[in-house]
Parts: sequence; structure tokens; C-alpha cells
Amino acid sequence: MNRLEGNGSAADLPPGVDTPVFAEPWQAEAFAMTVALHDKGMFSWSEWAQALSSEVKKPGAAADGHDYYEHWLAALESLLVLKGLAAKSDVDAMAEAWERAAHATPHGKPILLENDPQLDRRS
Repeated sequence: MNRLEGNGSAADLPPGVDTPVFAEPWQAEAFAMTVALHDKGMFSWSEWAQALSSEVKKPGAAADGHDYYEHWLAALESLLVLKGLAAKSDVDAMAEAWERAAHATPHGKPILLENDPQLDRRS
């Protein structure tokens, strides 16, 4: 079995796979959310392809594609708003909360939303 070293730990990969499909856990989660929302009928694959294509074609996209999943996430966020599944303000607020949580999380530890220093802990 192939092994890759990443952040000081080894990850087992299936035979014939030399590199992981996702560089970061959030990429896999965004992928899974997209599939789950499609499976629930929230949007069609053609709507998804159009949204993703629009994001990837925006000026500033990396020619080598290293920012592909950032575009994937932006496409998912825009579809959530377009389809009325979430308000833009809610999507933006959640993105900001995750960003704050990421900055507040020690290196090498999982990023958890409860790490957001502005999280209301009164409830």
C-alpha cells in the first residue's frame, strides 16, 4: 500500500493511488456537501457545472488550478444563494466565522467552528 507523509502523519492510500484526491479536509467536505445537495434535488448537475465554470473562468484564477477547490466552494456558496437555500448574509457570516476559527486554531489541530472567538457561547 502506498503511503504519503503529511503534517507528520502517514495516510494509507488505495493501491494505484499515489496522491490524495483532496489536499485539505475542507475540500473533501465541500465536495461531499455538493454531492449531498444534488442528491436531495437542490440543483442539477448542469446547474452545478455552470456555477463552477463561471467561478473557474473569473479573472485571477490560477493557471495551474491550485485554487480549484476555492472556486468549487465559491460556486457552492453562490448556488446556495441563487436557489434560495441560504441568504447571502448567512453564507458570508458563516464563511467569516470559519475564517476566524481557522486563525484561532493551533497549527496541526482540526479547525472547529467553536474555535471562532466571536461565537456566542451564552446558549
